[in-house]
Amino acid sequence: MKPITVTLIGAGMRGMIYTGYALAKPHELQIVAVADPDEGKRELCRERYGIAPSRCYGSWDELFAGPRVSDAVFICTQDRDHYEPTMKALQAGYHVLLEKPMSPSWEECVAMARQAELSDRVFAICHVLRYSPFFQTIKGLLDEGRIGRLMSIQHNENVGYWHQAHSYVRGKWRRADEASPMILAKSCHDMDIIQWLAGTECLSVASYGHLSHFRPEDAPPGAPRYCMDGCPVEDSCVYYAPNIYLKEDGGWKAASVCEDPSYEARYAALRHGPYGRCVYYCDNDVVDHQVVSLSFAEDITAVFTMSAFTKDSSRTLKLMGTRGELRATMESNEIEVTLFGSGKTEKTTLTDPGGHVGHGGGDLRLVRDFIRSVSQAGEHTSATSAAASVQSHLMAFAAERSRLEQRMVQLREYATVNNA
Repeated sequence: MKPITVTLIGAGMRGMIYTGYALAKPHELQIVAVADPDEGKRELCRERYGIAPSRCYGSWDELFAGPRVSDAVFICTQDRDHYEPTMKALQAGYHVLLEKPMSPSWEECVAMARQAELSDRVFAICHVLRYSPFFQTIKGLLDEGRIGRLMSIQHNENVGYWHQAHSYVRGKWRRADEASPMILAKSCHDMDIIQWLAGTECLSVASYGHLSHFRPEDAPPGAPRYCMDGCPVEDSCVYYAPNIYLKEDGGWKAASVCEDPSYEARYAALRHGPYGRCVYYCDNDVVDHQVVSLSFAEDITAVFTMSAFTKDSSRTLKLMGTRGELRATMESNEIEVTLFGSGKTEKTTLTDPGGHVGHGGGDLRLVRDFIRSVSQAGEHTSATSAAASVQSHLMAFAAERSRLEQRMVQLREYATVNNA
């Protein structure tokens, strides 16, 4: 099979994870160009994949101003920078793999899906959880009818107190007006999984959620705006920035502080940078806990809970059917099936799938599926095609509308544009 060629638009952490497939499988995927306004990120990408200097672009406009240079693009920019490069890429004849969420605008989500149809291009969304062995095993058990007819879904996203503080209080997704609402930025994965497991149309949504803890009134007495300005509780606060970002094994969290990984550079960045702020004195406005109730066709109901106030970052769920129930914990890769009247529980423990923590090994499996979709056009359709993903995005938009307007939202409120 001839390898497909890809241009990376947005050479940040997620983009470099997806393109990493090319290092392991160069006979399937080759990275031939990069577009990013950050010179350091462009250079890192150029060196890693041996990209010609002439194929390193400072913007997507510069890329699209010339002839097509690859079969596909991976678009891994920030949430509000998805729509424009996606539309230009599809119109220029590129296949597209787009980081989630598609867009903070539901109208833009629908427009991108339509453009993919008009352009006859593969357009897949990075809903990586569908590709994890954990969720694929659960879906397989459902489809086999192991617990009978599915009646109810309980799905929990345990964000983790540390993850909330890093990404949604101090980090890039802390404000809905700069990124997306929490239900979209973090939990569109979960809306997608619930939609996939239900296997039918969502009809209505009701949601409640608040930003209750990471606010100035919850700051310890005497806490400064920046952790390193003499915080009186630095020895006991779990959010004290130096303890998180200056450790030698700080990992991806420390890598977010600045491009230079040295201790000195990170120290300087924390002095007055976003990740050095007290979590109670940030400008965040996304919720730290939210509940969503969903009604589907075929009498299926679902409840989703997202909470920052958990020890670990993981997902747990319970599926209830007419013949039995299924319980599963993603962190431990354990799935339990109990059939009514049997008195027995069948337990399956999957092996560690590898890959990014929290994605269950789905990242590179997603890329492999995208390659197959492009290489076998017309014969294989991506499991996370835009057509499949729009519905779960609309569920997220409906949940946020319900939360803000304090009412139940019917999905048909989006039908005029979605079905036009």
